[in-house]
Amino acid sequence: MGILYRLGITLGEDNIASKVFESLHPNFFDFQYAKPSEYVLYFWNEYQKSDQHNNNLNGKLFEYILATLFIREGLLPLFVSAKVAFVPNVIYDLMFYSSDRGPICISAKTSLRERYKQADLESIALKYVHRRALSYLLTLDEKEAERVKNKIKRGDVIGIDDVIIANNSDLDKLVCELKKYSLLNSPTVEVIETSQIVTNDKVKSLLQ
Repeated sequence: MGILYRLGITLGEDNIASKVFESLHPNFFDFQYAKPSEYVLYFWNEYQKSDQHNNNLNGKLFEYILATLFIREGLLPLFVSAKVAFVPNVIYDLMFYSSDRGPICISAKTSLRERYKQADLESIALKYVHRRALSYLLTLDEKEAERVKNKIKRGDVIGIDDVIIANNSDLDKLVCELKKYSLLNSPTVEVIETSQIVTNDKVKSLLQ
């Protein structure tokens, strides 16, 4: 039984991407690293060098590397492929829930090009419901990351709080920042909340 499956990062064991990730190192808990960016750099380079490297798997491998890094850093609970109440038709790659800011969204994209637009729209949808939510776009595409960072500064991108290059000090700073938040399980959402509820039972008891 694969370690990603046992942790709940994957739903099934018959997952090519998870098998490729698990072949890169015997046990990701055993890998020694000095800073988070080193962890990402090691696993991504090992994947790039492997015979199993496949462009179709890049996104999932990157997501698994980030998920396992967050686990190693003690950033828990971690929500994978998460849906958020009242935000329809969006599945967020990785997410935390904090008492301070509510949802903290992590969008993982190895390369950006125009993909940042999707992440921005998803972030806007999240913040429409959760005004204090945070949204980070993590990538390995350094050149495009700088371009999107400039768009954020100009106000052309309004949902994403920051673009993080995952194999340099950007990531190290983000992990330190995330550790400042009080992470907890997502609360149970009451769609309608009031102490004044007129029910069938109340009406029937009054008419009897």
